[in-house]
Order: sequence, then C-alpha cells, then structure tokens
Amino acid sequence: MSSSKKQGIFITLEGPEGAGKTTQLKLLSKFLQDEGVDHVITRDPGGTSLGKPIRRILLNAESVVSPVAELLLYEADRAQNVSEIILPGLSEGKLVFCDRYCDSTLAYQGFGRGIELELIRKLNEVASQGLNPQRTILFDIESSAGLARLHPSGHDRLEREAIEFHQKVRNGYLELAKQDPQRWRILDAAMPMHMVQEELRRLVMEVLRPEATGSRVG
Repeated sequence: MSSSKKQGIFITLEGPEGAGKTTQLKLLSKFLQDEGVDHVITRDPGGTSLGKPIRRILLNAESVVSPVAELLLYEADRAQNVSEIILPGLSEGKLVFCDRYCDSTLAYQGFGRGIELELIRKLNEVASQGLNPQRTILFDIESSAGLARLHPSGHDRLEREAIEFHQKVRNGYLELAKQDPQRWRILDAAMPMHMVQEELRRLVMEVLRPEATGSRVG
C-alpha cells in the first residue's frame, strides 16, 4: 500500500567553536513553532540516550582519547542518532535539524587531527546509512573570534585545543563548502545575533518553501 505522506527535509548546522549555531537553532525553533512548522532538533554527539554518555566522554576536559577512538565514538553516536531520531523524523514528514553531522567529523578529525579523509567518509557512510542533508548551513567565524566568545572557565576538551587546530578545522569547513556549493550555504556568524537569526531563517525558508523564495534545492 503506497503512502502519500511527504518525506521530511534534513538540514544540518556546522561551524567551529564559538560560532553560536546552537543558540541560533534554539531561537529558530521558537520561530518555527510559532509558524506551525513541525520539526525535530537533535545534536551530534549526544542526541540520544546512548549518545549522552558518549558526548560526556568526548567533551570532558579530563578525558584522554586517542584520535582513532575519538573518531569511532563519534560514528557510534551518529549511527544511533540516525536510526533513533533522524530517519523516523524524516519518515514522518518533519523538518529535521541536526546540530553537527558527518561534516563535523571530516573537519575536526580529518582536517584537524589529520586522519585520512577517505577513511572518515567510509565510516560516515556506514554510520549515516548513506543519509545526506538537503542543506548544510556553515556558521563561519574567525577561530580567534569564536574562541573569545567562550567562557574561559568552561572550556571542554576540544575547545582547549591549540589555535592552530581550530584554524585547520575552520579551513576544512570552508574547503568542504567549496567542494559542494549546491548543498552548503555559508553564514557570517560574526554578525550581530539578530542579523544571524534573520539570515538563518531565510536560508531555512529557502529549503522549506522554495516556491516562495524563488530558489530550488538541487
């Protein structure tokens, strides 16, 4: 029996430390709720009950995690997130947002840590079941400016990395966006908060209601 239910839309948010995407996503969620848009928000890592302890291990400043162990923990978290939250949400026709996804692993563990990109892509493919977002929004900001936004006493394990690591991550994101301009949109996260929110809403509506914005998701 065929179903006429429309498949949902999958949007991911990416960015270096201090870019503000998590805060902006919360504001966007309130806006979408007011607009009557049924949506789901999850995060990578930590979007599921299995993922929460994985997130604590990965971000705990006292944790000693080898690069390969770090990579595999992220992939384990992602596999559960896709199965438990993302795919069911999409099958119900919802707009699904994930705060970080496969591209984070390429940027941080690939460009940042130096793990082979092709290996990461293969693991991403397995963990995600081949699911790619229709749109990825990159909250871009200079590494020093992003880190300066963070409270010095609350830095997690990744935030404590040297500035060179964060610069590699940011450059990695920009390279990924350059390689796939149809999927990626770059948002200037250094703008005032209200301007970032306005641009985020515009970029989401570009995907959600392309007929109203005159754009097309390809």
